[in-house]
Amino acid sequence: MNGDQAGAGELATLRAAFGVGSGGESALGWQAVRAFEAQHGVVLPEPYRTFVAEVSDGSFQGPPEYGLLALADLPEDWGDDGAGRKLGEPFPLTAAWLWEEDDGPYEDPEAAIRRVLDHGSVVLGTDGCAMNWHLVVSGPHRGHIWHVTDAGAMPFGSEFGFTTSEPGFAGWVRHWAAGKEWFDGPSAR
Repeated sequence: MNGDQAGAGELATLRAAFGVGSGGESALGWQAVRAFEAQHGVVLPEPYRTFVAEVSDGSFQGPPEYGLLALADLPEDWGDDGAGRKLGEPFPLTAAWLWEEDDGPYEDPEAAIRRVLDHGSVVLGTDGCAMNWHLVVSGPHRGHIWHVTDAGAMPFGSEFGFTTSEPGFAGWVRHWAAGKEWFDGPSAR
């Protein structure tokens, strides 16, 4: 996973997975991407950055179940207008956390959960019922995908044991396009 440079093969795979030609008619454009980054104090990780600038800013088809959200959008069931979101603040997790069963090492678990939801990630989309996919844009897990639900959060990628697929946006899309179960790794069983 290279979060700083999009490979031509990755972009071709992404175009094919979403059925988007090379014209990028639904893309956001570089000026809008740079404006979003400046507003939020982040540089989006590749290949997602090039994907939204040149290929497509969201899609009605998956991943996830209800389609890929546009860069600045949030799922309908988000619960607020996203005013507390701070993308430039580091995403706080580096390991899975099932807060439904464990308060973790936090004095204020509710505040820690709010940071997981609002800091350092863009929401890629939802599988419904507050099961959202996040792309980390700042912090130690920049470029990784996380599945964040009302019960906890876990990273996506073979290195974490929950899936057999490679990490990052391109690995996540390839996994979906191959029709695999989201969590097909040894730690998911």
